[in-house]
Amino acid sequence: MKNSLPEPIRNRVNESGLIALDLDELAPDTAVRSLDLSNYLEQGLILREKPFRSAMADLNAADWEGCAVALHCASDAILPDWAWMLATSKLTALGARVCIGDETRARERLLLDAINELELEPYRDGRLVIKGCAQGTTAESLARIIERLQPVALLIFYGEPCSTVPVYKRPKN
Repeated sequence: MKNSLPEPIRNRVNESGLIALDLDELAPDTAVRSLDLSNYLEQGLILREKPFRSAMADLNAADWEGCAVALHCASDAILPDWAWMLATSKLTALGARVCIGDETRARERLLLDAINELELEPYRDGRLVIKGCAQGTTAESLARIIERLQPVALLIFYGEPCSTVPVYKRPKN
């Protein structure tokens, strides 16, 4: 009887050459703070320029520097366009990145910016898997990553390396 060693366990996912891209890891780890312009309305309806300007001037730089600000209005009041511009101007001067909308929208905007800035060369002619378990993805972020990667990738899948859905295959010329 021949004494044989068991075959080593092979990791076929690693051997496949797939490059996994997790969009959660791509999103910057930036603090997101909220600024609700409804807090500056008189009687919940009217935004007066002088008190609003004063309130914006009183914003503390330490509270806003280096973070993303979800600038929104929680009420149904119609705000003048200059209010958005004035708040954005002040927050930007304090070192904040302004995103119009709630905190979820601000995080989406940060992810979209990261996708737009993504270095493409590491993915050239690659077999890519856009990981399906990412928490912060939206239809827009998934569409944007395909737009960015499709011109350079050989294959793009969605899901997990062990279970994928084919999304794109470069045509043979």
